Amino acid sequence: MYILELGTIVGLIVGFGFMAISMAYTAEWDFIAGIGAFLNFPSAMIVLGGTIGSGLIAAKIKNLLVSLKAAGIIFKIPVLDPAAAIDTIVQLANTARKEGVLALEESASNMGDQFLKKGIMLIVDGTDPELVKGIMETELDYTDERHSGVAGFYENLGAYAPAWGMIGTLIGLILMLGNLQDPDSIGPMMGVALITTFYGCVLANFLFLPIAAKLRDVSKEEILFRTVMIEGMLSIQAGENPRIIEEKLKSFLSPALRDAVGATRNTAKASVGADE
Repeated sequence: MYILELGTIVGLIVGFGFMAISMAYTAEWDFIAGIGAFLNFPSAMIVLGGTIGSGLIAAKIKNLLVSLKAAGIIFKIPVLDPAAAIDTIVQLANTARKEGVLALEESASNMGDQFLKKGIMLIVDGTDPELVKGIMETELDYTDERHSGVAGFYENLGAYAPAWGMIGTLIGLILMLGNLQDPDSIGPMMGVALITTFYGCVLANFLFLPIAAKLRDVSKEEILFRTVMIEGMLSIQAGENPRIIEEKLKSFLSPALRDAVGATRNTAKASVGADE
């Protein structure tokens, strides 16, 4: 399940909006003239073409396609509910305590989360606790590595874009110095030369680096979410008291989220009591 990330949308609107207003202000509130002064096709081609080319050279083509697809996460982020996950783990712990570990197989077969399902099935199969921990942490490490690779791709683009902006500026300056016999053209050509630096800085600081930062933030949340699951599964296998497991796992959460743990179970108990 995914939810719309309003922060990305609001950020894009605010960023583009303030830039457009400042451009219009310099042109006496003529938006068309103000924005038009910052549009230059050759400069855009130098920066975009150079940045994309550098990204293609630096990344394998299969990783490139994955990275481009992952950019959509900044608009629709996966829903992670650690409180609900803890509730599920506590319910599993209660089942294991009352009916035995083998009773978890039926519960695992109905799980939608493949990571938790895999860990529970390893426990049901009687796998050594250290091996369970090693398998799940290895999967978590490789997940983190894949996420870091995607974020790193956009961080690289963020480094390439300003550099290509400077390259475009140098190209413009070379052309300008080759046409010094026409003093009237020096000012406009200097403006065009500087626009490439502007494009490079905007692409890096308004697009590529923010994308990388949000991807890393989403990844960090998922890693914490999975870490809670691993700790819970190992606690179930160790036969710990469900109440102790709940308190242990709640320590991973912020104070604002801890109150949500147990809400589903308490609601269910209240409804049963009302029916009776």
